[in-house]
Amino acid sequence: MGRGDLTDAEWERLRPFLPVSNGRCGRWRDHRQVIDGILHRVRTGVQWRDLPERFGPWKTVYERHRLWSADGTWERLLQQVQAAADAAGEIDWDISVDSTIVRAHQHAAGARTDAPPAPGVKGAEGGTPGRDTVAESRRPPGGGGAGGEGLGRSRGGFTSKLHLSADGRCRPLSLVITPGQRADCTQFKPVLEKIRVPRQGLGRPRKKPDSLAADKAYSNGPIREYLRRRGIRHTIPEKTDSQAARLRKGSRGGRPPAFDEERYKKRNTVERAINRLKQSRAVATRYDKRGYVFLGTATAASVAIWLRT
Repeated sequence: MGRGDLTDAEWERLRPFLPVSNGRCGRWRDHRQVIDGILHRVRTGVQWRDLPERFGPWKTVYERHRLWSADGTWERLLQQVQAAADAAGEIDWDISVDSTIVRAHQHAAGARTDAPPAPGVKGAEGGTPGRDTVAESRRPPGGGGAGGEGLGRSRGGFTSKLHLSADGRCRPLSLVITPGQRADCTQFKPVLEKIRVPRQGLGRPRKKPDSLAADKAYSNGPIREYLRRRGIRHTIPEKTDSQAARLRKGSRGGRPPAFDEERYKKRNTVERAINRLKQSRAVATRYDKRGYVFLGTATAASVAIWLRT
């Protein structure tokens, strides 16, 4: 076993949830070997063509990663690992939300500007698709230029922003990718709504944390109203200008929002979760041209974090 490869215990936790071949397209190369190759690339940031030979053909490893990023397999694996931790009572549901900028390498630019072609669905008899056949895309929509692929311009060049929520043990719960100039508060609701931890028995997936902490970037009326509507206790400091405006209104300005200083001290957990993610060099620097592939890269790194903590 090489450095960074799955241990036998980690493999047994993942194996029951991996997709199986339908038998019509030939046998897949061993999942464990391919996943080790993907994790090696995520950890080191090496080019796909330079993967060591022990992982098999580089193109097989890349295509498996691209496919699982497109069809949501990486996200399902992350949810299943989280479900096992939740069943064992190992998730601290006092969560925190934040974002981080990811510098895009020059190789991340240059994706095609036209949307990926949508292959036609074969008819019931397996023939050529007819005129009225509805086409289905095998990968998420993209191709809308740099913005459509989660790349935003800055003074230093292209950047992406990784928005995430993390539990109290510094492990990512949900991830969202946007261009680097996108404001944090615009992605607060999508980040929370991506939290979905299935139950191992009966019952709906858990989506609601016990409490939430965030910095001043998330301090606005719509976010606080959204949290109150969902019944989520939250600790978000009030912005200076908002506080001044409230004081100018006197009694009409209402009461100041509640703020728990002790709870806010735990917000560093999301910062530490970001540090753990960026220990993977393919996450700290974006090399993937397509936004959904980079999201799959960050999700694969999150799966490794959950398996190893």
